[in-house]
Amino acid sequence: MRSLAALLAVLSLSFFAGCGLLPEQVDETAGWSANKLYAEAKTAMADGAFDKAIKYFEKLEARYPYGRFAQQAQLEVAYAHYKQQEKAQAIAACDRFIRLHPNHPNVDYAYYLKGLVNFNEDLGLLGYVAMQDLTERDPKAAQESFEAFKALVNRFPESKYTQDATLRMAYLVNALALNEVHVARYYMKRGAYVAAVNRAQASIKTYPDAPANEEALFVMIKAYDALNMTDLRDDAERVMKKNFPNSEYYKRGLNRVEPWWKLW
Repeated sequence: MRSLAALLAVLSLSFFAGCGLLPEQVDETAGWSANKLYAEAKTAMADGAFDKAIKYFEKLEARYPYGRFAQQAQLEVAYAHYKQQEKAQAIAACDRFIRLHPNHPNVDYAYYLKGLVNFNEDLGLLGYVAMQDLTERDPKAAQESFEAFKALVNRFPESKYTQDATLRMAYLVNALALNEVHVARYYMKRGAYVAAVNRAQASIKTYPDAPANEEALFVMIKAYDALNMTDLRDDAERVMKKNFPNSEYYKRGLNRVEPWWKLW
């Protein structure tokens, strides 16, 4: 037994000694200047090698934290994660930049990119409307995208990104309203008329200028009619005629025996 123990001890020493002889992994970026790290990272980005670009940018920031490229590297990392469709990492990188550099000349881009990440997450809810029931989709991404764009527009009205952000906000407002209306329609089809009214009202109150509210009012009229609440039905119809006098829903009811709201 003593001989066996001694042999194992010798083998162990030989193993660890051998490990020490193995060559260490060489860091190809060792000795690179900040300029070279940044240039190589940008080249990797242009080639679509986003993982490689992120690695270079992170090394750049770690080695030259106070250099002129360090802050830009943080934004580049956020963009690289965005291109990689790594939503959580991209948003975290944007938030970090905003927190660390609130007065940076390019902080408006961080807000814009944050909005884009969530906007493209589900294309403002409408991207797959033909493929998936909107009632099964979570509007959180659209809401977060809207808030990021709103912060950009409010804080940097002169930003070159503001016009595009404003257009995307208008799109998102109708997308969010459409989500509410779609849920209301879902309830209507199942005979849950009170729930349908509540969701339609939520759309109108929260997104008063959204085009989707034309259908929200139509849902309310139909739901109140199904509930035999004629006064509320007539009130909703008056509001609809005032706000949507040329609604397609009226045309469906022309020359029909039944009221127009029963033709959906």
